[in-house]
Amino acid sequence: MELIQDPESCPATSTGHALTIGAYDGVHMGHQAVIRAAQLTARQLDAKMAVVTFEPHPALFLRPENAPKMLTSLDQKLELLESAGVDTVVVVPFNEERASESPEDFVRNVLVRCLGARAVIVGHDFHFGANRAGNVDVLSALGEELGFSVDGVQLLPRPDGKVESVSSTAVRRALAGGEVRTATRLLGRPHELRGTVVEGDQRGRTIGFPTANVAIPATMALPADAVYAGWYLTPDGERRPAAINIGKRPTFYQDAEHSLLEAHLIDFAGDLYGQTARVEFVELIRSEQRFDGIDALKEQLGKDIARATDILEWKNGES
Repeated sequence: MELIQDPESCPATSTGHALTIGAYDGVHMGHQAVIRAAQLTARQLDAKMAVVTFEPHPALFLRPENAPKMLTSLDQKLELLESAGVDTVVVVPFNEERASESPEDFVRNVLVRCLGARAVIVGHDFHFGANRAGNVDVLSALGEELGFSVDGVQLLPRPDGKVESVSSTAVRRALAGGEVRTATRLLGRPHELRGTVVEGDQRGRTIGFPTANVAIPATMALPADAVYAGWYLTPDGERRPAAINIGKRPTFYQDAEHSLLEAHLIDFAGDLYGQTARVEFVELIRSEQRFDGIDALKEQLGKDIARATDILEWKNGES
């Protein structure tokens, strides 16, 4: 996959591109459907297929105090786009200049000059440019002038029959409710968080249930405070079953400010400090709760680990 991080210095292409544009946060099933449509068009035109995306997410720049939590980091997004078979990705730096750019200038500078656009495939409700002034109709008019076709496709319906389409917002809503199985269906894979294993207060180790404390960037979307069955992926590619706790640990702290992610790797003993961890969420086990003492907590943790083991063994058998 060719990565272009400066739209002002794009390499020349003889075939041009069929392309799509968007934040692509999560690269969920809806995004994947648009990518497949663009790939089909690219084959018909004997062209390459490109995704134009933005960094940071426009909402993080325009309204940071109200911006949604991200489903994927830029590195994750690029990995997912490459695995989807995208030929070219243009990462457009989103800044003050880009926020005030007219739809016409964006199309001329990025889509036509940089990528030699021959076809543009977007969702039917797509908006772009300063004040979201551009839409599919504006894009179509520019396409007639500049020599590319435009297809505004209907968004993918949710697999659970709900009225709303598959979207990043729907994934975030599912995670906020602890519905990680729903998030998996919308994403086409388990929700994954990445971070560095840092030293915690050692409480888990002292009660016989050591955990890897994974520092997650504040911009990322955490599932609801609860205990989950999931997988812990080490930097060398080892995939280990885990019972994962997200929460403020009310048994020990009354007024914890932030939720923490702690993963207990089942049947594992080793030093993980300083490593980059990847944590995947498979199924909700229970909501976070406060216990009346260490013994009650330890009893429940044992049950959580047994339940996580059963779930993950069943999932492995299912696959």
